[in-house]
Amino acid sequence: MASGIVNIRRDVDDKFYRYRMPVLTTKIEGKGNGIKTVIPNMSDVARALSRPPTYTTKFFGCELGAQTTFDEKNDRYIVNGAHNADRLRELLDVFIDKFVLCKSCKNPETELVILKSGRQEDIIRDCKACGERTGVDMRHKLTTFIVKNPPVKIKKGKNKNTGDAAGGIGGGGNLDPTADQVDSPDGGAESDDELTKKIKAEAAELNTETALAREDWSADTSPEAVKQRVKALESSMAAAVLGGDDDGSDDDANSPFAQLGRWIQENPDDDAKARSLAIYKKAEELGIDKKHKTVTILVQTLFTANIAAEVEKYGALFTKMVTSEKHQKALLGGIERFVGFSHPDLVSAVPKILMAFYQIDLLDEEVVTQWGTHVSKKYVDKETSKKVRKASDPFLKWLQEAEDDEDDD
Repeated sequence: MASGIVNIRRDVDDKFYRYRMPVLTTKIEGKGNGIKTVIPNMSDVARALSRPPTYTTKFFGCELGAQTTFDEKNDRYIVNGAHNADRLRELLDVFIDKFVLCKSCKNPETELVILKSGRQEDIIRDCKACGERTGVDMRHKLTTFIVKNPPVKIKKGKNKNTGDAAGGIGGGGNLDPTADQVDSPDGGAESDDELTKKIKAEAAELNTETALAREDWSADTSPEAVKQRVKALESSMAAAVLGGDDDGSDDDANSPFAQLGRWIQENPDDDAKARSLAIYKKAEELGIDKKHKTVTILVQTLFTANIAAEVEKYGALFTKMVTSEKHQKALLGGIERFVGFSHPDLVSAVPKILMAFYQIDLLDEEVVTQWGTHVSKKYVDKETSKKVRKASDPFLKWLQEAEDDEDDD
């Protein structure tokens, strides 16, 4: 497998597992004595683990007895020699076990801390999940490199480096939909103002408006489209990333939210009305029919790649479930995860998806405008959030123009 997303702990066979990372990829360059293995997505993998990419690359070198090269400016990480991708993935699992997972609870939500006692220096894993502090094996060669190159602490209000447990896709990134202010400066995330400036500066780069201007924003009701809508839901759940909640963590495969997600996936029905009623009754049975996170789960599991055309037929169900601003934010968070992880090819369709929900009165202008112009790590990692929200620009512009027209009238 050359691309995709996998659980950080590959021994956990649960698609609802909260902590995820990109699959490590490799590229062999050169020949003879100059042959080398380049790791194109080393930064992305390291970010998911909340560790600097130099740590993981250096670990490979230590284990393989090979020299390593870091070019952080150009995001290029190299291990000398030709090394099979599967072999490096196996070594990555060893790195995760030795330098990421909490020894007590086996949770990857940790940060490395260097403690000095006289001339002796120890490296510990400070777990943000269970609070335990567990040491690493100081006999490993990598520990010398870590001590000489400790995780850099970034000042308040700036994005923490990948050595901090609060950053990244899966290694402790705050994906809890219940938190009201996830990206507060105290939490170490980049401030909304700074990220908003970045979105506006990069809006022209995506140029989604030009592409979408040629598209029809109406739902496709052709027989072929209808057939596509009722395909198996497993494809839409393949890369779903679900955050925690105050009523049960997704780390627990038996949480009510995980149960609902699996039940929806395993019980498809061509009759949207009957299916909507069954889903609502199941949510009531699990005691989560009023929980805002349930809305996020619905978006991730109920729709296929034809989501923009399918929204209307499930409108009654969402109208019943979306009853507050918090529920609307959870709905938008579900769209972020659905598009950002399960269907990245639908990024350009984000305005159509938003329009579909807006037309059935599920999104308020103020809520969707605030969402579209501010980046957050509440539901996905920062880069995915920026990409999805930036893609909403044509819809936001349409909203603004419609409002201006009403003011003129």
